[in-house]
Amino acid sequence: MEVPLLDLKAQYATIKDEVLAAVSEVLESQRCIGGPKVTELEEKIAAISDCRFAVGASSGTDAILNSLMSLDIGAGDEVITTPFTFFATVGCITRTGAKPIFVDIDAKTFNINPELIESAVTEKTKAIIPVHLFGQMSDMDPIMEIANKHDLAVIEDAAQSITSTYKGRKAGSIGKAGCFSFFPSKNLGGIGDGGMIVTNDEQFYNRLFIMRNHGSKPKYYHKYIGGNFRLDPIQAAALLVKLPHLDEWSEARRRNAANYDKKFSGTIVQTPYISPDCVSIFNQYVIRVPRRDEVMAHLRENKIGCEVYYPIPAHLQECFKYLGHKEGDMPESEKAAKEVIALPVYPELREEQLQYVASKIEEFVG
Repeated sequence: MEVPLLDLKAQYATIKDEVLAAVSEVLESQRCIGGPKVTELEEKIAAISDCRFAVGASSGTDAILNSLMSLDIGAGDEVITTPFTFFATVGCITRTGAKPIFVDIDAKTFNINPELIESAVTEKTKAIIPVHLFGQMSDMDPIMEIANKHDLAVIEDAAQSITSTYKGRKAGSIGKAGCFSFFPSKNLGGIGDGGMIVTNDEQFYNRLFIMRNHGSKPKYYHKYIGGNFRLDPIQAAALLVKLPHLDEWSEARRRNAANYDKKFSGTIVQTPYISPDCVSIFNQYVIRVPRRDEVMAHLRENKIGCEVYYPIPAHLQECFKYLGHKEGDMPESEKAAKEVIALPVYPELREEQLQYVASKIEEFVG
């Protein structure tokens, strides 16, 4: 049996005609920049995120970059974040000229450890970027308490966690803004790159809106230096077809995760810990096992897709050598990087496929 890590073709087959019709509508209109599809998607993403405003972005990366630039963060500033994240989180900080300040993760959730944040705050700190990793939100109350105490902005990197909740509050609705990614592998994935910023701050929304179009308002008059951060209307059209299915797809992922949990019960496999304060959307189902690389090799030999998110924490990446970090500085992030494996958890995963994946892991670990 073959089980891919993600099967986008299976999902596409269920909505193919609707997607083609929606894309065709954009092409027939020749509204190829902006337009009603983008506006409609922004309004709907804001609504499902319990936010007043949303600004489409060309990618999840550019959503973070626009947010930082719109806060006027730059050279001489510091931004606190986690080293256990996709590169874009840290890359965007450095692209503004600011310095990333790393705080280690909580060993159970893989998210930033709030207990370590305040000691990292200096007079140069301007913002905190918690990452809601693998579909579960960070512990936001203590993060917001620290941010409010020190007058810091909080940008939620919610690229993997659209509609997930923390104490009943939606991802993106708690901080200054939240950033989503519509990369095809996400729970709400486009047919290419795309992203969105949500916020409840009208003044900040207006700045984000201007910044995404080269800082221009009115056209050709530039108060700010922005960027080309616009969301493509073809992406918006496809996402509007997928959006009504999002809750159903996320619930299917939760069911698959619960089934894995049962099958691994009583084994040495460490299944994902979900805080009782949170509802996860399981963008990834990530286990921890000893001899991780050997387990992965065994899975791949049996045609099972798997992946490591993430094999090298940001503080040890070659491009960040100038920050002066060494192995041992972020022990929990480094330990996780050596032990984690993401397994197939997509909504279309069949029971027999899930059983096959679990059996092959149990076969190896005993």
